[in-house]
Amino acid sequence: MDWLTLSPDEVTAIKLSLKVALWAMLASLPLGIAVAYLLARCDFWGKSLLNVLVHLPLILPPVVTGYILLLVFGRRGAVGEFLDQYFGIVFAFRWTGAALAGAVMGFPLMVRAMRLSIEAVDRRLEQAAGTLGANPAMVFLTVTLPLILPGVIAGMILSFAKAMGEFGATITFVSNIPGETQTLPTAIYVFTQVPGGDSGALRLTLVSVAISIAALLASEFLARRAASRIGLS
Repeated sequence: MDWLTLSPDEVTAIKLSLKVALWAMLASLPLGIAVAYLLARCDFWGKSLLNVLVHLPLILPPVVTGYILLLVFGRRGAVGEFLDQYFGIVFAFRWTGAALAGAVMGFPLMVRAMRLSIEAVDRRLEQAAGTLGANPAMVFLTVTLPLILPGVIAGMILSFAKAMGEFGATITFVSNIPGETQTLPTAIYVFTQVPGGDSGALRLTLVSVAISIAALLASEFLARRAASRIGLS
């Protein structure tokens, strides 16, 4: 069973993928909740445009999304040059760029799951809290957020899984640098392109499947637990 033994480079790719996916999920969470709430509860000029922009990464080829990120957040990009010059923040060809690409690709899935949960909340409960003197922020924190927690958890897991499996946008934006930007999908791709790489590709594929199944099981468990606490099941 020696072929199941992971090499140091493969372990590094696994750890980097988990790191990238985790940061992609956490960094996009506050914005995801805010955008989901806006789309679910607010009517404003440009709402349809915002909805289109949010879901655009699902429709565009991932390579196109990665190229747009490179144009915007690259060292010579409009945003990237500013961040690099004034804050020393660099995304292109760094693991942080891989996290950004994963966050962008997973954002639509996160927002959709949360938006559906918010739309399912009985607004009379929020109105009742408001009549008792709670301001909108307190109503959201004490009434809305607990009720949508299963949807929030589902959105987080979907975003995490999407970031874990992202390939096209990542390799276009940050390339495939071992130890820096080489995640599980890009490492698997490399193995498929070299003679004798089948065993390495299979090992990493099994790891990817195992992580995905674990994430889905964790999502189901946490969502059920959250739902039982608020009396939904």
